Amino acid sequence: MRRQGMVRPVGKHDSRNSMKMKRRKSQVKKKARLKRQKAERSAARSPGAKKASAPKKSKAAASGSAAPAPAPSAPAAAAPPSSPSTPES
Repeated sequence: MRRQGMVRPVGKHDSRNSMKMKRRKSQVKKKARLKRQKAERSAARSPGAKKASAPKKSKAAASGSAAPAPAPSAPAAAAPPSSPSTPES
């Protein structure tokens, strides 16, 4: 005897909501959402053309050039205070 009518989908043609497919669909949606948000942020940050980034420096070079502290010089350290000179007794 042959069955008449609709045949039940099997394997990859089964579109019922299994947990595996729910996880897979949600992961695809999440990745698309993050990609879209990233594009929106970068578009808002730089409204003009995309700029070329500067070459990256090492951490030691970056920290040294980020806040260059003036080297203490000997004559400036030996200078008298700016208050008027009064003899100390």
